[in-house]
Amino acid sequence: MAANLRLWLAACAFSAAALLPGSVASAANTSEVNPRGLVLSLSCSSCHGTDGKSVGLIPPINGRSTSYIESAMLAFKSGARYSTVMSRHAKGYTDAEIRLIAEYFGRFSRNK
Repeated sequence: MAANLRLWLAACAFSAAALLPGSVASAANTSEVNPRGLVLSLSCSSCHGTDGKSVGLIPPINGRSTSYIESAMLAFKSGARYSTVMSRHAKGYTDAEIRLIAEYFGRFSRNK
């Protein structure tokens, strides 16, 4: 049952990303995007923007390298770096999932 729910949620996320103008799916070359990384990145987009260009007080991640994003997320996860929101988010991901998110947003540093 949980596997079916995950599959359904992933399908909904892909559909939403494909339909929204300026969405995460259209923000990068999707031929090179790991589908799982794209789905995981959707939760980041609500604060950091679909292309990592956040507005206001939220730090942008656009232009940051894959290694920078991965290191920051791992530091939030371990408690070496603190943020009320990011520390909680990072703890919800495996190291492999953090890598996929970092690879997804790291693509924008190469596509300026």
